[in-house]
Amino acid sequence: MAARPDYYKTLGVDKKAGAEEIKKAYRKLARQYHPDRNPGDKEAEARFKEISQAHDVLGDPEKRKQYDSGSGPFATGAGPGGGFGGFGNFDFDGASMGDILSNLFGGSTSGRRVRTKPRAERGADLEAQVSISFDQAISGAQVPLQVPMRTTCPTCRGTGAKPGTTPTVCPRCEGRGIETQGQGMFSISQPCSLCHGAGTIIEDPCPTCHGAGAVRTVKRMRVNIPAGVRDGSRIRLAGKGEPGRNGGPPGDLYLITHVAPSPLFTRKGDNLEVEVPLSIPEALRGAEVQVPTLSGTKTLRVRPGTAHGTVQRLRGEGPPKVGSKEKGDIHYRFVIDVPQKLSKEQESAIDELSKTLDRNPRAGLFANGAAAGAGARASGASPMSGDRQAAAGAGAAEEARDGS
Repeated sequence: MAARPDYYKTLGVDKKAGAEEIKKAYRKLARQYHPDRNPGDKEAEARFKEISQAHDVLGDPEKRKQYDSGSGPFATGAGPGGGFGGFGNFDFDGASMGDILSNLFGGSTSGRRVRTKPRAERGADLEAQVSISFDQAISGAQVPLQVPMRTTCPTCRGTGAKPGTTPTVCPRCEGRGIETQGQGMFSISQPCSLCHGAGTIIEDPCPTCHGAGAVRTVKRMRVNIPAGVRDGSRIRLAGKGEPGRNGGPPGDLYLITHVAPSPLFTRKGDNLEVEVPLSIPEALRGAEVQVPTLSGTKTLRVRPGTAHGTVQRLRGEGPPKVGSKEKGDIHYRFVIDVPQKLSKEQESAIDELSKTLDRNPRAGLFANGAAAGAGARASGASPMSGDRQAAAGAGAAEEARDGS
């Protein structure tokens, strides 16, 4: 069975040393052997643990009293550091039992566990606006971008301390990063109010970042815009946000796209829409017309008697769908082009046409002749058939032209 360690010798103090002297000796040695100041040095790390264990005992008046008198967990026959006897072939020391309880309850039975490394923090996510043309949105593009962000300070390399110095162990939480309240094995822990959970404090801050460990800068980059984005799309660029702290991963960058409108195409979800004007003869007799596409032109067959607002579709000729190999469609909406003024020759042609088209397009507005008569009486007019109404309308139009 190993001998009990001499905690006074570990801290380099006399057995009659006061609490303040013990605390001062611990702080001095903790700064000297702290893992942050001796990265990769296993001997320094082991020495730091011994110092912490010694302070756990001698820094607690009740434990120190038991240690000096050899009672309680430090009674004769206990293992190193004050073990618990009477368990057959098992020999638990105070440090081992503390580690077991620490693993079970996420804390330390002594309340003085020292954090050996600052906690890694993920970088913040950023959002930026990017303006692109309609063609760039359809085919994709690589565009320049300037993003304001916080980056690691080049002077102190993120430590926040002046070059040549290092952060020191927080005197309030003694490097743990947390403050513990309560008694016994179970207690409540919260982030240290002095170091805010870092476990260290900066006594001599960096002149560039003033202890923040980061500086504001504008990062210039070129970003890839995928084909098929639309106005208001949100694009995630993983790892392009602010850098993490203490070895943490960087955040993400989100781009909000603003797409300039096209003079021909209108975006409708995954598809595009185009208005195609038709002349009156083309709508009546049918025709073959050239229409624009994203890659050139195509010919559409217009059926005879095509009505205003009729839509034809070209499948797979629209914009790419983001994250897919598929493409949307192009919808062509036919709009009949009606001239605002007619020449005398055109008027004569319309008159001849009207004589051959004797169908009343408004006949369906009236369910039967009685309804038409009732409507006429209500308006103070005599009932007329649909053909007589059409003739009367044509006569009124002729009189109006003669009067002018």
